[in-house]
Amino acid sequence: MKKQDVIKVIQILKNYYPDATCSLDFETPFQMVVAVMLSAQCTDERVNKTTPQLFEKYGTPEAISKMKLSELEKIIHPCGFYKNKAKNIKETAEIILNEFGGKVPENMEDLMKLPGVGRKSANVVMLEAFNNPQGIAVDTHAKRISNKLGLSKNTDPEKIEMDLLKVIPKEYYYDANHLLVWHGRKTCIARKPKCEQCPVYDYCKNRE
Repeated sequence: MKKQDVIKVIQILKNYYPDATCSLDFETPFQMVVAVMLSAQCTDERVNKTTPQLFEKYGTPEAISKMKLSELEKIIHPCGFYKNKAKNIKETAEIILNEFGGKVPENMEDLMKLPGVGRKSANVVMLEAFNNPQGIAVDTHAKRISNKLGLSKNTDPEKIEMDLLKVIPKEYYYDANHLLVWHGRKTCIARKPKCEQCPVYDYCKNRE
């Protein structure tokens, strides 16, 4: 797809989903990091039901670093993979305290040094916590829609992102991040896409 067509698709989706924003609840960059880690293979809705109990008492790196691992596991249990996630969250809190002066780093390289934070998660944190998008977070929705629209033939998320960055100008990163997710959740649904309702159906290379 040509760059001008990609921009047109983004504009169409922006008009179709004027309220497209991040669906994870958070108040601080650290809370964003924790929410993103919990969202791995878990719905944002479930994360948002779990984090209020956690953040009420343990919303800072200091508080989480002092928690018993068993207590953290108990609170985040509903989000799945709770043992691994609890371990990563606690280690991340300690690294932020010891290596970054208690503040979440504001660059991709340092974010990706945190346990449980890969490129996709780092992209989300840069976008949502710091309003400074560095790329496109390729989740299952972004992957599917990128393939359907012919934006990428790759299946690896990082390769898909590199393909997207070739055709999406930086000023559209913010919108593209949200719109790909919203379109995937609300219209281009994996099991049963609503092609008859799709505002960018004419651009789709893999129509149902």
